[in-house]
Amino acid sequence: MGFFNSTSNASNQSLSKVGWRQLTDLGQLNEIVSESTDMPVLIFKHSTRCGVSRMILKQFENEFDLHEEITPYFLDILAYRSLSNEIANRFEVVHQSPQLIVIKDGKAVYNDSHESLDASQLEQFI
Repeated sequence: MGFFNSTSNASNQSLSKVGWRQLTDLGQLNEIVSESTDMPVLIFKHSTRCGVSRMILKQFENEFDLHEEITPYFLDILAYRSLSNEIANRFEVVHQSPQLIVIKDGKAVYNDSHESLDASQLEQFI
């Protein structure tokens, strides 16, 4: 069962708190580049089979409070690995998971992974 198919209340509350947009196809990358000229975009790359990724995601969701200042996208890298690879290529970042990438004016201005992910660091890139 994928992250967005979960029926647990805790997962649904997390989704509604952050307001994730599910990233599922290559065409969305062009939209992200376009959107990022008006408002920064973040991409959270997550492995649904990794305990560390799940822990970091939960921590990030609990700390996230930039709803009006950044557009959040969520990528399940197991379901969309080719999209994850294209993100790495297009935005010139090394593929990792979990990984957070901030896109502003069509370019990656920040990326970090694993235990270094911290929602409070996003403010400096907005």
